[in-house]
Amino acid sequence: MKKKKSILGFEKNDQIELEITGMTAEGSGVGRYREVAVFVPNAAIGDRLRIRVVKTAKTYAFGKIEEILHPSADRIPVDCCQFSQCGGCVFRHIQYGAELRIKEQRVRDAISRIGGIEGVTIRPIRGAPKADHYRNKAQFPVGRAANGTLMLGFYAHHSHRIVACDTCALQPAVFDQAAQAFRQWEREYPQEVYDESTGKGRLRHFYLRQARATGEVMVCVVVNGNGLSGEDRLIQLLRQQVPGVKSIVINSNREKTNVILGEKCRTIWGADTITDILCGLRFRISPLSFYQVNPEQAECLYQLAGKYAGLTGKETLLDLYCGTGTIGLSMAHQVKKLIGVEMVAQAIEDAKKNALENKIQNAEFFCGDAAQAAEMLLEQEKYPDVVVIDPPRKGCDAELIQTIHKMAPQRVVYVSCDPATLARDLKLFSQFNYQAVELTPVDMFPRTAHVETVVQLSHKKPDSVINVKVEFGEGEGKVPLDNIAKRAAAYKPKE
Repeated sequence: MKKKKSILGFEKNDQIELEITGMTAEGSGVGRYREVAVFVPNAAIGDRLRIRVVKTAKTYAFGKIEEILHPSADRIPVDCCQFSQCGGCVFRHIQYGAELRIKEQRVRDAISRIGGIEGVTIRPIRGAPKADHYRNKAQFPVGRAANGTLMLGFYAHHSHRIVACDTCALQPAVFDQAAQAFRQWEREYPQEVYDESTGKGRLRHFYLRQARATGEVMVCVVVNGNGLSGEDRLIQLLRQQVPGVKSIVINSNREKTNVILGEKCRTIWGADTITDILCGLRFRISPLSFYQVNPEQAECLYQLAGKYAGLTGKETLLDLYCGTGTIGLSMAHQVKKLIGVEMVAQAIEDAKKNALENKIQNAEFFCGDAAQAAEMLLEQEKYPDVVVIDPPRKGCDAELIQTIHKMAPQRVVYVSCDPATLARDLKLFSQFNYQAVELTPVDMFPRTAHVETVVQLSHKKPDSVINVKVEFGEGEGKVPLDNIAKRAAAYKPKE
């Protein structure tokens, strides 16, 4: 029986020539062959390639590079042997300047095409001072190599297949030293590796954190149980081989889940936390704490957020999705009152401790869902002047945006980790008369596909004015429809 020809005009395993003209959000190159979009990993804009088609769909296809016929001017030699397999970096094959252009264009495209937003000022992307060795956290899944030795590495793209990695260019050298000590310990005290399919086995993840300002290192072993055999020997090796180690922790995760950390931590040596300095403030970091992985760029991000907040010292600032309070606390000295909201209880406890550590007395933190907490504050007639939101990748719920509108803050500062959901939310904000005034992309994660964006939104006042009767005097005054009027409209008397 004769095989039916694909409607695309080519089949899986066909080899075709392709010029790369664009990039996807995940960092794959895009070219067109007979007007069909073909997506190619590890490609660069300007490449002329011979590719092999590895998958076809009705209107697009995926390819793999067989030969670079004419390289892009942006191409550079790849300096990582795991680059084509590991699911971390996607831009190690191009110059950093080219990567920044791709990320800035991604933000611009999302704002115009998804959000349909015009008139917003888009500032040039803030690149990182260094594109390597910037991470202060690593989470290594644990597995077994074919020869039976312990394997630490990272998951391949869109999979849970571990790619062995002895060193990573994004991480500090001290993490490699910690991993070597851990491997040596496991050779002396062999442990059963956790199997996701059965839920059996003990070793799950090897988890590291470093406080860049102080040099303190935390080592955390995630286990399917309460402890490990040979803990004293592990402590000895880590103290001998890891400069700056201050905390060694066992985290228990007995759940059959792909969530890395469990809720229970046991410190087997040293302190429960390490301490870092960010924006002049001291932050205690536990295994469960949220903390930005690139401290230099985090300071850039927070400074932009503070600039867009436009604080004078008289405002009440509401920090939604506040985590351990880093963004809000960095602005606490510029406001009259700081209110932080976060649904993770441990993060709120950390935020309160961070406020005490820095002698900040004008801050209070609540544990709860952002939308519900915002509604509660509205009912209590706590009207913020400025709202900062730093939601997860999925963006904000429509309910939250509507509640923020009811609060009628003068400004909203939106910190986003996904341009697509940001554009969607800005479009919804515009329906409530909050206009994006200015935004700046920030490259928090060089060599990966991710890009952060900070946006200033301002309440758009209508062109018309309302006439208000002056109670004591003759005539009428003209008063713009401003924040006071909005608050009055939103006010609900208590029953």
